Amino acid sequence: MSATEAPLSIGRVALTVNDLDAVSTFYEDVIGLALIGRDGETALLGAGDLPLIELRHDKAAQYHPNEAGLFHTAFLLPSRRDLGLWMRHIREIGVQLDGASDHLVSEALYLHDPEGNGIEVYVDRPRSDWVRHGDEIEMATEPLDLSDLANVQGEWTGASRGTVIGHVHLQVGDVETADAFMTGPLGLTRTARLPSAGWYGSGGYHHHLAANVWQSRGAQRRSPASRGLTEIELLVAPGTLPFGLIEDPWGTQFTISAAQSRAVGPMPT
Repeated sequence: MSATEAPLSIGRVALTVNDLDAVSTFYEDVIGLALIGRDGETALLGAGDLPLIELRHDKAAQYHPNEAGLFHTAFLLPSRRDLGLWMRHIREIGVQLDGASDHLVSEALYLHDPEGNGIEVYVDRPRSDWVRHGDEIEMATEPLDLSDLANVQGEWTGASRGTVIGHVHLQVGDVETADAFMTGPLGLTRTARLPSAGWYGSGGYHHHLAANVWQSRGAQRRSPASRGLTEIELLVAPGTLPFGLIEDPWGTQFTISAAQSRAVGPMPT
């Protein structure tokens, strides 16, 4: 079962941005997403016609780096070859990575968009290679062999069909409260835990959501006028969670939708 076949998965992530043109261009040119549609205040981007990122323009929105909200949005690529081609692409255009890690279950590259929103681009290792202890799955942060990753044939042509948002990692005020929300109202299983962070998945996946206090310990409810994360769409199998809107204890919004409702038509151009 893949991340998208689990009882819960990530649909689209909505971000509030000050500069719609610059951020939209970044997700097109650097991440390789296609512009599905755009009006004067919103841009929708995805892999092919599959929507992944919605950008909402608000010139007055303020950035609060230690507030609860987004740590990173993680784009899951279909294959290791896709990840290698993408890494070569960003090297060629001069984009610097923030980091690269072997997480045992996955290989991941990290960067940020022009307004500081964290991004992970990753590929999973086969599930048969994951080490499980009951519900827990062994994960770590180890050096990634970038030279081996780049040793692939072909040319990068943008985000491949099959690219999805594999998980979203959040900044929260405290881990215990986040744990209760993830395993309670959202019905996720905790798959890994540190004193400062937790990871939560559905259907045996290593994680669809994560939460940490590395930059946000003690954060209260976020400002409604903040730049950055606005909404996360969760796609669920019928009968698993009630459809509609739910907020975490820090005001981050989740829209719970039926999995089959994900496909949408283009926005006005």
